[in-house]
Amino acid sequence: MMGLLLGYNWVVMKSGLGYVHPAVFAAMRVSLAGVVLFSMLVATRRPLRPPRLGLTTLVGLFGVSGSMGLIFWALQSGAAGKTSILVYTMPIWLLILSWLFLGERVRGYRWLFVGLTLAGLVFVISPWGVQGTVTSNLLAVGAGVCGAVGSIFAKILCRDRKVDLLSLNAWQMLIGAVPLILVAVFVADSGPQWTGWFVVILLYNVLLASALSMLLWFFSLRRLAAGTAGLGRLLVPVVGVSASLIQLGERPDGYEIVGMALIMVGLIALAVQQYLGERRQSRRAAKDKGVGAELPPAE
Repeated sequence: MMGLLLGYNWVVMKSGLGYVHPAVFAAMRVSLAGVVLFSMLVATRRPLRPPRLGLTTLVGLFGVSGSMGLIFWALQSGAAGKTSILVYTMPIWLLILSWLFLGERVRGYRWLFVGLTLAGLVFVISPWGVQGTVTSNLLAVGAGVCGAVGSIFAKILCRDRKVDLLSLNAWQMLIGAVPLILVAVFVADSGPQWTGWFVVILLYNVLLASALSMLLWFFSLRRLAAGTAGLGRLLVPVVGVSASLIQLGERPDGYEIVGMALIMVGLIALAVQQYLGERRQSRRAAKDKGVGAELPPAE
């Protein structure tokens, strides 16, 4: 369900830009989502104190301000389906950054997945094409990179097992909203057109694509292994491309089709490899536990 909600939201966001400046839209979505998340903190009687404010600030600035701001900017002139694919290259950038800065091992065959994705990016970005399209594509990739940087800081922060994920997300939304609001004040020349349809679009982004999707993600992470849960997120760009094709009539050209296919193959291969690796670790742990249980007690 989370994949469907987030995937279709690319069409919703693209439609919403007909009623509001991208900077205003980004600021409204993030700030209102932050209000919802803090309300959930209060309702569940969780502590309101932010986890390690310095790192939480970095998560908010990169993972929310940078990523969300660039997404709406990219959508202003770019196709919804293609933008969703480019933004969801984030796992590849996270893999590279984790290798560079966290010292996490990257096996040889994973570099093949990185190569496929980067080759796909060249086709989708099409630097030989129209400049406006290239700019939108680069903004979408930048959003994915910002999301990966924010995830690196979140991984460092979450090494402390006591970090409450709901609190972290509430604070990163609040912190991330501040730069977006400032940009909207200085860049936007008018506010949104308050029509019934825009209200529906805004509520979808705040309640469904932000608050509910985050709760579903937390639920899946608690019930499933990270790799298994990550497979479900791959549905997002697939739904985004399909919905934009059906509802918005977007027709990617030949280069874009090849590029998006290469990117999806790389992302799927990476997710499947992570899923299989987690299954092997789980089986090994269960086997070791079983062997330990069979050993006679020490005298």
